[in-house]
Amino acid sequence: MRTKFVVNMVGQSPTLQRLTSRGLSSAIVLLSLLLIVLAFLLALPKILHCSHVPDVRAKQWAQLRTIDTVLDLFKSEFDYYPPSDAFDPAGKPYCGAMKLCEAAMGQDLMGVHPRSRFRRDGTDDSGNSLYDSNTLKLRKGPYLPIENANAHHLKDLYKGVGPFDGNDYVICDEGRRVTHIGTGRRVGMPTLYYKARTSKSAHDINDPNNPENIYDYRDNHALLALGVPGKPGQKHPLYDDPRIFYEMTRDYKVTKVSRPNRADTFILLSAGWDGLYGTQDDVGNFDMRWKPK
Repeated sequence: MRTKFVVNMVGQSPTLQRLTSRGLSSAIVLLSLLLIVLAFLLALPKILHCSHVPDVRAKQWAQLRTIDTVLDLFKSEFDYYPPSDAFDPAGKPYCGAMKLCEAAMGQDLMGVHPRSRFRRDGTDDSGNSLYDSNTLKLRKGPYLPIENANAHHLKDLYKGVGPFDGNDYVICDEGRRVTHIGTGRRVGMPTLYYKARTSKSAHDINDPNNPENIYDYRDNHALLALGVPGKPGQKHPLYDDPRIFYEMTRDYKVTKVSRPNRADTFILLSAGWDGLYGTQDDVGNFDMRWKPK
């Protein structure tokens, strides 16, 4: 084929030969441009991801700092940090993320009741309802403004809410990786809350179920079991391997023993840009030096 092309060129006029060469050069340039554009389009998702991650991290860090302040206000008012147990006092699933929202804003986002025992049904020890219009004057807060809190019903994030009440609220992070089922707007994943058990002394990376662990990964484990909204079948790495929780929350400045960050207060955890708990872009209210293996 190459020989035939040369012979044909020899038989043409110099002007025609120049025009043919220009056409061939233009085709090569055009092909090169198309290949460059194709390569750019293939790389675009990664480029966008990298450009958004620092911005999301900054916003998320600011949100966690605000929640830090809210929980300190709660403690100054009630002399304790809210619990984060996986269950309420009646044994009903009511996890750390939901208790965080109640402490910050109340179960109806109109303020937390001073007699709250963090029961899923919103009652006190005598069975009286704490969250209705008759108790508004007794409430404290809300410590987060409703318009900025990014609080949403669980049923608006997940099509199936498992053992939980879908009407329970959670405070969502700044990742904006979830589509609100009702409005179609972009919202984030629930912010996870873990209260330190200050009577304990361990931070066992090899045994997440060690009863002496200062933090209990199970405080939010049933919430992680709901999976990733909009991605059926996908699991969070933190759900598959709870040891990740102890690796990522470890204070790596302490080298001789395994100790958690914020061993005497609480830990907040965001899923970050990718919407997955237990990956490198997670954001906490501490200096996270953990790197995935």
